[in-house]
Amino acid sequence: MWIISKEFRFEAAHKLPHHDGKCQRLHGHSFVGKVFLKSDSLQSDGSQAGMVLDYGIIKKYLEPMTEKYLDHHYLNESTNLENPTSEELARWIFNYLQEDGLESLYAVEIRETCTSACTYFGGNNDYYSIVK
Repeated sequence: MWIISKEFRFEAAHKLPHHDGKCQRLHGHSFVGKVFLKSDSLQSDGSQAGMVLDYGIIKKYLEPMTEKYLDHHYLNESTNLENPTSEELARWIFNYLQEDGLESLYAVEIRETCTSACTYFGGNNDYYSIVK
């Protein structure tokens, strides 16, 4: 069993309208995301022999999503999430990448601060429609 990961970063603003503290107000974070891919086998031939998936291919899935919906965006609007917590955002990213065809996707982690993170493992049919 192999699990590989690829990190990505973005700056974004959001507000949590249901929160009873300061996060209810508009504020921003330097988010760090990580996607995890899981496989029971490695590719056996070609340019990716010995790999789960080339990291460059993962990057090709992450960059357009990050540019169009996450980096320097207001997440409440760009993701169409009313309450874009780290938990909801991790699920949104997982569903986006899954819908976009990223194979072997296992989990998405979102860190909104250096001490706070959420990891979403997907697979429980609580699918959000992705705005593309």
